[in-house]
Amino acid sequence: MGNLLKVLTCTDLEQGPNFFLDFENAQPTESEKEIYNQVNVVLKDAEGILEDLQSYRGAGHEIREAIQHPNDEKLQEKAWGAVVPLVGKLKKFYEFSQRLEAGLRGLLGALTSTPYSPTQHLEREQALAKQFAEILHFTLRFDELKMTNPAIQNDFSYYRRTLSRMRINNVPAEGENEVNNELANRMSLFYAEATPMLKTLSDATTKFVSENKNLPIENTTDCLSTMASVCRVMLETPEYRSRFTNEETVSFCLRVMVGVIILYDHVHPVGAFAKTSKIDMKGCIKVLKDQPPNSVEGLLNALRLRMSQYGMVHNKAFE
Repeated sequence: MGNLLKVLTCTDLEQGPNFFLDFENAQPTESEKEIYNQVNVVLKDAEGILEDLQSYRGAGHEIREAIQHPNDEKLQEKAWGAVVPLVGKLKKFYEFSQRLEAGLRGLLGALTSTPYSPTQHLEREQALAKQFAEILHFTLRFDELKMTNPAIQNDFSYYRRTLSRMRINNVPAEGENEVNNELANRMSLFYAEATPMLKTLSDATTKFVSENKNLPIENTTDCLSTMASVCRVMLETPEYRSRFTNEETVSFCLRVMVGVIILYDHVHPVGAFAKTSKIDMKGCIKVLKDQPPNSVEGLLNALRLRMSQYGMVHNKAFE
């Protein structure tokens, strides 16, 4: 049975298949290597992106000084000089989101293709399932960091305002060639989102479904609901949780579970929170609430945000 072990005997009709998936040790088989290697090129840069985002401090002081003293050219130059390299970082983050989107689409294609069912794909292609999980884990970590750093939008807004003023006055602008107006517009939309990386993946998943009309939508939604079930069962069953050798695997599973729930909610016609959903939302929320509160509040808030978009402002599962 390898690294992917069936852990429950419930029928698919009742709860959907539940597996223990070895997120720590799964290795690609020969048939997985082409997609695996393509996605691995992207994922190897993920940790560096998170480190750069975590250390992002912004140019708030320089910007405030420049705004308070609009006629002081030295302060204007100092603020511009501080913002331009930061916008270069924001460009790198945005471009990475596009690479991540391409990687996700490649994995979805592999994990939902015929003749195998999504469950069979997860059994046969464990390393690709692990990469799918790693993309979701990165995505939620990125968005958690972005949501707590208002300097990102402040810096980019100042950059755009100043660049616009320079153009009107025909002043050459260092950095304009790096981020042209078209790219700046796309970056502005990206950073305006509360969870930009998750929005990118959600849109990519929806687009994948719409572009592959010959592929039943259930192939994609079942892949997502199965992954949510995998994570929930591993986390709530001591026997399987005890198999984790890395303490970080718990937070990894929690983020992946929430990520696939939100993707499922975007793609499925009735969403993840409907009674007919194949995802056990009550069980997933209970698993989250069983963790130390400070470690999961961001994940619970991500689910609350999704629910609020349906006007579901209260749900007993969150009590």
